[in-house]
Amino acid sequence: MEIKSNLLSILNEKGITIRQLAKDIDYRYETVRSLCHNQIERLPLDLLAKVCEHLNAKIEDILELSKT
Repeated sequence: MEIKSNLLSILNEKGITIRQLAKDIDYRYETVRSLCHNQIERLPLDLLAKVCEHLNAKIEDILELSKT
């Protein structure tokens, strides 16, 4: 099992770029990009909180547990 991010799909639906999200939540672009592309190994909880708050989303909207 692994945890996958749906963040890129959500951003695409809302017409928001990764760079714009990073700027809006005052977070490093590289870290937000890594989350969007499932390349992040350690997820900072403050990043997850900021993303959820900014997008008015729940954690389960952003992340999903998948059987690989």
